[in-house]
Amino acid sequence: MTSTTSATGASIWLLDSRGIDAAQLGQYEAWLGPAETARYARFARPLRRRQFLLGRALLRAAMGKLLDMPPPAIVLEERPGQAPLLLSPEGGAHFSISHSGHWVACALSRTAPLGLDIEVCDPRRDVLALARQAFGAEMVAELEGMPLEARLAAFYRRWSEAEARYKLGMDAASCVTLPHAELSIVLCSAAPLAHAPVLMVPD
Repeated sequence: MTSTTSATGASIWLLDSRGIDAAQLGQYEAWLGPAETARYARFARPLRRRQFLLGRALLRAAMGKLLDMPPPAIVLEERPGQAPLLLSPEGGAHFSISHSGHWVACALSRTAPLGLDIEVCDPRRDVLALARQAFGAEMVAELEGMPLEARLAAFYRRWSEAEARYKLGMDAASCVTLPHAELSIVLCSAAPLAHAPVLMVPD
């Protein structure tokens, strides 16, 4: 697990789920509330089911560290088509969850709403076709003039920023891109971020 902390107090937790075993999954299932458990049981795709569980577990673990409380004590309310609502502790932190492939991430801030998006940078995808659908001719022309590797990075950066802004749900005062070997990671915040976060491996 990797933790990222900005100068303004926003943090990102990044989990590679390939290291999670069945015993840990069982522990995390016990952290879910009744509505979360019901939703978890409805997922038909194993990958999506796993992403859901690990997203909620990672959020509780990260928030527990931030607020100095046990993860099972953090109560979330399901909201159809929306991010979950934090019920307890009341006013504990703003958060955003994202997942892509075997990676799961969440962002936290005590003071500012956040929008986080991560995307696995898959070189097999036709990013020009996706850009034509999502961004229009100007962005496509810009991408066409780039070498393949730079094109892939630029597309996913733009895609992640658009998703992060959407999740934030309001005008972003700051959007930062975090370097990663496999992922595009963008964090948008309703309050300015004085410095780009720096990836750190916790003790």
